[in-house]
Amino acid sequence: DTCLSIFKNYFVNSDLKYAYNLNEISNYYNFYNDLMDHWNRVLPGKILKVNNEDIINDLEGQVKRIIDYLELPFEKECISFYNTKRSVRTASSEQVRKPINKDGVERWKPYSKKLKPLVDYLGEELLKPEDIALIN
Repeated sequence: DTCLSIFKNYFVNSDLKYAYNLNEISNYYNFYNDLMDHWNRVLPGKILKVNNEDIINDLEGQVKRIIDYLELPFEKECISFYNTKRSVRTASSEQVRKPINKDGVERWKPYSKKLKPLVDYLGEELLKPEDIALIN
């Protein structure tokens, strides 16, 4: 879902040319995973892993977990972030105006056959066993 989200967006920033090539996206995604593995080895217990699906399924609980980890006070605005009037200039500018939802979950599935090269490079271990059949 993350890689497809990158691939389907038009980015104004010309430095993001990798976003239009599935092999390049997979390189960046693998680099990110390797980098996080490195920091977790070097700084064990210092990196808080946050899973998108966990946030979707339990926003308040996960936000409290993050806020507690940062030793900050909880504010209800953390959960109603979409009510802000501030300007947003990112690819997610429309998303941040809506509450957390499942719209982006498993969005890759209709494109599964076309994404096979991406999955081949990233590795099938990123998929649920029942989803591997969609790719092959």
